[in-house]
Amino acid sequence: MIDFKSLRNDFPMLRNGIKMQGKPLVWLDNASTTFKPDCVLDAISNYYTHETSNSHRGDYDLCYNMDQKIAEARNTLAKLLNAESKEIVFTAGTTMSINLVAFGYGAKFLKEGDEILLTEAEHASNVLPWYKVCEMTGAVTKFIPLTKEGRLTAENLEKTIGPKTKIVAVAQVTNVLGYVTPIKELAAVAHKHGAILVVDGAQSAPHMKIDVKDLDCDFLSMSGHKMCGPTGIGVLYGKYDLLQKTDPFMTGGGMNARFNMCGKATYLDAPVKFEGGTVNLEGIIGLDAAVKYIMNIGLENINAHEEELKKYAVEQLEKTGNVTIYNKDSEAGIVTFNINGVFAQDGATFLNSKGIACRSGNHCAKILNDFLGTPATIRASFYFYTTKEDIDVLVDAVKHAKEEFLDAYF
Repeated sequence: MIDFKSLRNDFPMLRNGIKMQGKPLVWLDNASTTFKPDCVLDAISNYYTHETSNSHRGDYDLCYNMDQKIAEARNTLAKLLNAESKEIVFTAGTTMSINLVAFGYGAKFLKEGDEILLTEAEHASNVLPWYKVCEMTGAVTKFIPLTKEGRLTAENLEKTIGPKTKIVAVAQVTNVLGYVTPIKELAAVAHKHGAILVVDGAQSAPHMKIDVKDLDCDFLSMSGHKMCGPTGIGVLYGKYDLLQKTDPFMTGGGMNARFNMCGKATYLDAPVKFEGGTVNLEGIIGLDAAVKYIMNIGLENINAHEEELKKYAVEQLEKTGNVTIYNKDSEAGIVTFNINGVFAQDGATFLNSKGIACRSGNHCAKILNDFLGTPATIRASFYFYTTKEDIDVLVDAVKHAKEEFLDAYF
C-alpha cells in the first residue's frame, strides 16, 4: 500500500511552504507540468558538480561516463514503455517528437491527396505540424468524429479511414477531457488500411502503464516535465524500421557517419541520427531519475490513486451546485469545468486568490471549443502527490465563488 501523502515530502515545492496570494499553494495544474522530487534535483546537481562533460566527444573518463549514463537512461525509458533501447530517441519534448515524425516521416512519404486523420480533441502540437506538412505535400487533414461524450472509438475511425489515409495521429489521453483512447484497437484499424498510428502520449505516459508492443502503435511521444522530470527533455518512441526510414529533423555533429566537400553525407542509424548537436545531458539525467522514481511507485498505483481523486472531485464539485463539468465520466485525473456565471479566466483568477493553481482557457485545443459549446474552461489536473485535502480547498472555493467574485470585482 503506497502512502501517497508521505511522498509529498520528496518535493521541495510541496514541503517548503510555498504560497500564492498569501495562501498555502494548492497545485492542480499537473497536466501542464509537475513538481520535481529531490532525487531528480540531486541527479542534475551531481552532473554539474561532479560529472560535467559532453557526450560522444572525448576520449577521457568523464566523457565515457556520460556516454554510459545516456545509454542507461535510454534503457530506463525502454523498460518504461516495453520497447527496445534503439527505439528510444531523446528530444526536447512531445512537441519536438511529433514534429520529428511529421517532417521526417510525413513530409518524406506523403503525397498530394493523401489523408492524415486527427480529432477535434487534439492539442496544437498534434495538429499544427500536420497542417504544415499538408501545405508542403498536398496531403489533407480530416477529422474522426467523436462520440457525444467526446470519446474517440475504433468504430468511428473505421467509418472515417479510407484508401488514401496514410497517418492517424491521436492522443492516448486527451488533455482537456481526459478520455483514454483505445490505442490497441485503433492501431489494428489503421494497420488494416495500410496507415500508421502516431500517438501523443504526453498525458498518458506519466499516469498509466504503457506497453508499446502490446498497443502496436508506430510512434509515441512524451515529455519529461509532465512526469517529474526537467523541462526541455522528452522521448520519441518509434518502431525501429520506421525510425530507420524517417529522416533526421535536425542535422549536425554527432549524428553523421561522414561528409565530404562534394556535398555528400551519410548518417548514423537510429536513434543517434536524430540527436544532432549536444543533447540535453542535464535533462536526460534528470529524466532517468524521474522515470526510475515513478516506476518505483508503480504506474498502476498512480493510475488507481488518480481515478479515486477524480471520482471524489466530481462528486464534491457537483454537490456545490455551482459548476458545469464537461468530463465527469472520463478516466484520467483531469476535471474540466466552469463556475456557473463566471468566465473561465475570471474563475481561475479567483481560485488563484485562494492559493489554487488551475489552468484556464482552451488548453491549446482550440478546435474543441465548438464541440464543448464554450470558448474557455477551467482545468484541475491531479498527480500522485495530490490529496483529497487539495480537492476540498478547491471545492470550498467553488462553493462560494460566484458571490465572492461578484462582491470583489463588481
